[in-house]
Amino acid sequence: MNIVIRYLLFASAALTLLCSCQTGALKASASNETVGELSLVMHDLSYEPAALDVSRSGRYRITVKNESAVPHDVEFANGIRIDVGPKQSTTSFIDVPGEGLAYRCSLPGHEQAGMKGFISVNRQTPGSLRVHTHTPESTIKPERVNPEAPHRLPGKLHNIELVAIESNMAVAKDAVQNLWTFGGHVPGPVIRVKVGDKVRVHLINPSTNKLPHSVDFHASQVAWNDEMTSINPGEDKIYEWKADYAGVWMYHCGSNPALHHIASGMYGMVIVEPAGGLSPVDHEFALVQSEFYIGDQGSTTDLNKAASGHPSPDYVVFNGVAMQYKDEPIAVKTGKKVRIFVMNAGPNEDSAFHIVGTIFNRVIKEGMELSPGNKGHWGSQAVDLAPSQGAIVEFTTKEDGLYPIVTHAFNFVGKGALGLIKAGDGDPIH
Repeated sequence: MNIVIRYLLFASAALTLLCSCQTGALKASASNETVGELSLVMHDLSYEPAALDVSRSGRYRITVKNESAVPHDVEFANGIRIDVGPKQSTTSFIDVPGEGLAYRCSLPGHEQAGMKGFISVNRQTPGSLRVHTHTPESTIKPERVNPEAPHRLPGKLHNIELVAIESNMAVAKDAVQNLWTFGGHVPGPVIRVKVGDKVRVHLINPSTNKLPHSVDFHASQVAWNDEMTSINPGEDKIYEWKADYAGVWMYHCGSNPALHHIASGMYGMVIVEPAGGLSPVDHEFALVQSEFYIGDQGSTTDLNKAASGHPSPDYVVFNGVAMQYKDEPIAVKTGKKVRIFVMNAGPNEDSAFHIVGTIFNRVIKEGMELSPGNKGHWGSQAVDLAPSQGAIVEFTTKEDGLYPIVTHAFNFVGKGALGLIKAGDGDPIH
């Protein structure tokens, strides 16, 4: 009898334990139950809708569709991220808390360009996205860019490889930014050809990059929706064009938003000489003026600053680094002919290119020429260049000494638009 009682008590306890486990399992299952469906569509630089509202907190099944030709993601404030390739869609699950949930595209510049939104609960404003901080990268120092213009490429067909590289670089002694570049340099390589030449550019966007990139050669005549289209990380394309017109031309990334790609360093100079070439001189240099709108240290440039109706750049520079030719002047021989190919990459501000203590006796700007020995003996004190415009200036230094290179918009000189030409030993007193 005692044995039967003990058996019944054991069976009862086991049944109670089993029921308890089943109840726990049911509760766990209920906690993962979806309470609704959500959908989000990605466009070039926006989400549709830009805001979502749900009736209550809980787990939701979300379908995200990317209608654009470039990859995007949606990163929620709780750390969940959904990556979606071009013209693809994916489904996942998110837990929406009672205070709501903010979201954004985490690719550089996309949030600032408008790819952000929030999920509210009963139309209550959600918490903000977590703040992303960046550690100063003091080990990255500015590197002086060689200002000498390259020789003209030999032959009539030129195969050029341009690799889009996203990397941290110093734009000044105390400013490191994640720049987007052609070939790992700002500006990109100077390409020098002559009228009649063919240029075949192999553009490569490595799979290690985060963003789509493209290239637009102002010296070319091709359809915008052909060679200039963006390529995603891991892709490449060929851009072929013929140099029909002489000049100093800009090339740049045109991927959306083009303003951010240019402001982040994706630009360079093309020199197209007349078919008969240029007359020889003693020194030739290439200078590109541009602006930087600084974001957090080690982060991307600030698109909101650059896109302002009244932009105020943090730095205005020659060849990508503030004050580099002030610290290490450009050396020339006194009384010798100097030629400078100059271009304003912008993206926003005009340039009044001027070299203190000199007069330009030859200027070729956008196809218009002031020639040496002209009938009235006219000269030029400065060359005005809107963003993307280029020119050739020539001059001689009359005596040993230092000759400052500036934009005569002097509010930018203190922001980095200052260099020096050192003639002879740099000392006018002997």
